[in-house]
Amino acid sequence: MSEENRVKSGHRQSGSYSRRSAGALLLVGVLAGATLGGFAVVRATSGSSSASSFVPVAPVRVLDTRSDLGLVAMTDGVAGTLKVTGSIPTATSAGVVNAVVVPAGATAVVLNVTAVNPTAGGYVSLRPGDATGAPTVSTLNVTAGGTFPNGATITVPTTGPHAGEIQVWYEAESTTVGSTELLIDIAGYYELASSGPAGPQGETGAAGPAGPQGETGPAGANGTTTNSHIKNICGVDGTSACAVGLKGPGGGIVFMTPSTPGNTSGLFYEAAPSTWHSSSGDPQSGWCNNTNTLLGVASSLTGTGAMDGAAKTAVMLGVCTSGAANLADAYTATVNGVVYGDWFLPSKGELNQMYVNRIAIGDFFPDNYDGYLSSSESFGDSVWTQWFDDGTQVNFSKKDGNFYVRPVRAF
Repeated sequence: MSEENRVKSGHRQSGSYSRRSAGALLLVGVLAGATLGGFAVVRATSGSSSASSFVPVAPVRVLDTRSDLGLVAMTDGVAGTLKVTGSIPTATSAGVVNAVVVPAGATAVVLNVTAVNPTAGGYVSLRPGDATGAPTVSTLNVTAGGTFPNGATITVPTTGPHAGEIQVWYEAESTTVGSTELLIDIAGYYELASSGPAGPQGETGAAGPAGPQGETGPAGANGTTTNSHIKNICGVDGTSACAVGLKGPGGGIVFMTPSTPGNTSGLFYEAAPSTWHSSSGDPQSGWCNNTNTLLGVASSLTGTGAMDGAAKTAVMLGVCTSGAANLADAYTATVNGVVYGDWFLPSKGELNQMYVNRIAIGDFFPDNYDGYLSSSESFGDSVWTQWFDDGTQVNFSKKDGNFYVRPVRAF
């Protein structure tokens, strides 16, 4: 049976689709994002290892080399440093004004970067401001001429001489005189989460030699203090070290940790339980009520995409009044008196990690023969879906087709 004529039971999609096999982009590695809007995550050794929370903002332009906002045009092999926290120059309808888009102390920024009219093919690399040496991997691959957008989440140093800065680098191929114009719009940031309250002190034991031990006080709520690879807030008791397959702090199941192969975000991820919407399983929904608008949350036509569902969902919520992102955003879970409302529609990269770790997760997708919607576009009227029977990622040509929805959260 041809791929174009294959029919999956249970879904109500009437449009055609095409499959895209996984493929490698030039210079895509730890810094790599998808060429049409996948988000890359870069971590600096000076960054904080504490848990961070995502804060979306209305996109604000902080770099436009065509008008010398922030930096002048980028030339081959010359690094530029751009401050992104605190009061910085920004573009507005009234001209360039200083404003605070990202507060000082933010641990990462979520941004869109666009290369305009490169004079030579090559790549653009965005890194933390304290990065050293020449980059060998890319955030954005370009060819001579044209416009090339992408998205990225970049760690920002919080201390030292480069606190609050990111580094911008253009590397041209086969020439030392290449240049390109660059635009950067900030769409959100990560800030450190607050600690949980301390538990009450236990009752003191009776005095006297060899007296009976005092009664142990009740355990306090778990705080968010952690290192980069261990969090003791998972499992049924909420005190186990988080690992794939364990119950997450929000009542879901952990499907990815910072050490999971393919996770470029440095965060833990859990998927909502299969009963998150009702006891009958996952709901089906269209992607967005505005089905023919390109929202700028595209991912590469090859590969599995990046860990950027939170940023993509924030963009969708600014346009969509109904659909998959709205369903995921509306979900809340209360566990041990703590309300978790930071759920979002996973990207194609995050959905792929659920499939890769499906054995450890267990029978978590009862509707796994049908497709699950991601927050990743491919074109103005197309969206990526993940199939859990064979791992295929399908580019469906109509956004209004009904597919399953499962929220996730990062912590």
